[in-house]
Order: sequence, then C-alpha cells, then structure tokens
Amino acid sequence: MIDVCDIAQLKPLLAEYGFHFSKAKGQNFLVKSWVPQRIAEDAGVTEQCGVLEVGPGVGSLTQQLCLRAGKVVAVELDTSLKPLLAETMADFTNLELIFGDVMKQDLPALVRERFAGLKPMACANLPYYITSPILTRLLESKAFSSVTVMVQKEVAQRICSKAGTSEYSAFTVFCNYYAEPELLFDVPPSCFLPQPKVTSAVLTLHTRQAPPAEILDEKLFFRVVRGSFAQRRKKLTNGLASSIPELLKSELETVLTACGFDPGIRGETLDIAGFAAISNEIYRRLQRD
Repeated sequence: MIDVCDIAQLKPLLAEYGFHFSKAKGQNFLVKSWVPQRIAEDAGVTEQCGVLEVGPGVGSLTQQLCLRAGKVVAVELDTSLKPLLAETMADFTNLELIFGDVMKQDLPALVRERFAGLKPMACANLPYYITSPILTRLLESKAFSSVTVMVQKEVAQRICSKAGTSEYSAFTVFCNYYAEPELLFDVPPSCFLPQPKVTSAVLTLHTRQAPPAEILDEKLFFRVVRGSFAQRRKKLTNGLASSIPELLKSELETVLTACGFDPGIRGETLDIAGFAAISNEIYRRLQRD
C-alpha cells in the first residue's frame, strides 16, 4: 500500500500525474498518518459499517476507512484525481469511487443501495469554503448514524457552543437539532500539504433518532431560528418581525410573553427548547388566523 501521508512518496506521485492543488476546491492533503488513523478510529468504524467519504483527495483517510469498514463509497469532485486514486487505492476491494458532486447525490438512495445490512456513517476532511452546505446536506438526509468531519477549528467550536456564548449561531442550532456534536481533537496546519493558515478540528455529530424538542412545524422553527440571529445584538422581536411578517411586532411580543420570556430577550440566549416553544406558539396563532 502506498503511504500517501509520506511526503517522500506523495510528491513524486503528484508530479507523475501532473496534479496541481486547487485553491478553488480547497484542496489540502493530510501528510501526518496519525490524523486519518485517529479519525477512522474515533469515528468508530468497524467491519459492520458502510462509510460515505466526501472528498477523498489522494486517499489518506480513504485508506484508513477501507482498512476498517465493510464498505466505503468515496465521492470526489476533481476528476483529475481519478488515475492517482486508482493507484493509491489499488489494494482495496471494498471501495467504490464516484466522481461527481456530493451535493447532487441522492444520499438516502445511495445508502440503501450500497450499504444494505451495514451501519451507515459519513466521514470527510471538508474544504473550508463549503463546510456548511455539505454538513447541512449530510444531516438533512437523515441517512447516517453519525457524521465525522474535519473542519476549521472555529467552525467546530461554533457547532459545539452553548446558548448565550459569542460562538452560538443559527448553524449551531441547526446542527444540534439533527445531532449531538462531540469535539474530538485539533489538527495543526503542519499536518497538511499545502499548509492552511488556520488550525483544524475533528468532531463527530451523533445523529438523533428524534428531534430534541416537540416541534409542530419544522420549516417555521428554522424561520424563527434564522430570524433570531439575523440581528443578534438586538431584541428577538426585531429579527422575528422580518422573518415572520404574518404577525405584527406587538403580536410577537405577546408570543414571547405567552412562552414565559421577557419581550426584550435576545435570540442568542435561547436553546432549542426555547426556539421550539416560540415557533409552536407562532404556529398556533397562524392556524387560528
């Protein structure tokens, strides 16, 4: 097996296939073997698992997943990596490579067709520029028991943050609605080629079997959440007035009071249960109207 984390082996291989790193695709390959090993181990990958990998690159994480999983399906956008991956992954019969955009894949169908009888998981070293869209896609699919990703450290901290902190955001609420996040470990820039300017972090999102609170209308719930953070330094009613134009500002203040909140409260202080209570009360009022 070619050790793609060994720069002495990797650089000649890249040169042989005329590969050039693409900033537009956010390509940074792992060159410290302990990182992909630990990602695969901490993700809990076993022979009973089917793993979807997003963006295998040259295959550093892919190799470690294939050594442990029953089956791995890796989706790669960059078709110039096809001959290179054919060489670095030649030893593995439990790998299927798909060259295309993971954002255009039918993930539930992929899991049903490729991972029958296996525990479905997702793993990825995500490009910074598309972290949120891909995580959103993976979580909304509800197709995986867990999603383990390496992202920019500040993004990982935001996902794992608590209500009332500066890192807390609408994306925090979204991720925690679908999963329970667990921060695993940091990865310094020296572990990549080329080296990024920021530290990365690995986290696992353990997907929930049911929402953490009773929610009468999911779309309305997320409208409330997005509106609450649109003007996070102002009163919650200001943001809600923009995202819920069906109700007057005075009616929204009544909603907050009915839920036991001070009308002057800021959205960034609410947890999922708080957002659920508000969205459910708004839903009931809209139904009456």
